[in-house]
Amino acid sequence: MWRGLRPRVLRNSPSPPDHQEDFYCFDMHCVPGPLGGQGERAGERWCHGFTYIGLLIFIALMGIALAGTGMVWHTQVRREKERELLFVGDQFRRAIGQYYELSPGGDKRFPQSLDDLLLDKRYPATQRYLRRVYRDPITAKAEWGFVTGPGDRIVGVYSLSEDVPLKQAGFPANYEDFEDKERYREWRFVYVSPAPPEQPRQPGPQLQELQQPGGTARNP
Repeated sequence: MWRGLRPRVLRNSPSPPDHQEDFYCFDMHCVPGPLGGQGERAGERWCHGFTYIGLLIFIALMGIALAGTGMVWHTQVRREKERELLFVGDQFRRAIGQYYELSPGGDKRFPQSLDDLLLDKRYPATQRYLRRVYRDPITAKAEWGFVTGPGDRIVGVYSLSEDVPLKQAGFPANYEDFEDKERYREWRFVYVSPAPPEQPRQPGPQLQELQQPGGTARNP
């Protein structure tokens, strides 16, 4: 009934000294206590012990809450970096595709370096496909792995991170093969040139059957 309340000690002044009695008061209720100051000291020790235990419980609960908040924040940051990686990788893929498709003279080639995407020197006028070489959001470095094609030219890029992705499904178009990958470096942003349209087949010369006398058919 009195648990959690800090007692206030009142002296029973009208009584003689040998009958002096302490009263422990909890709010507006007083309970007789042991004789003399010994009871007062015992009550104070009881209150201090209870306060110390309560403080320890409070600190433990706060630690658990802060740990949970830190894990949620860390997960949100990683998911944001994954979204940024998908955006940046797609920008590289598109720029590589534009460099290839806009090759002058019909001789289509892929870039030899990422700097070729910043300034296409094949044209006399300024031609850019990328504003800057983006940093890898996962490693925070402007270093990328390259997927090379004919002539050791760049057809795609990928992150150098060995971390395990949080995202395992629900990828946008062109990146469905990213599902269930174990490392970020397996997310390959590669430009694949579309296959040329099939030419309609020209009909070949038709063979005419000539009817020979007697009903025998032969080819000319």
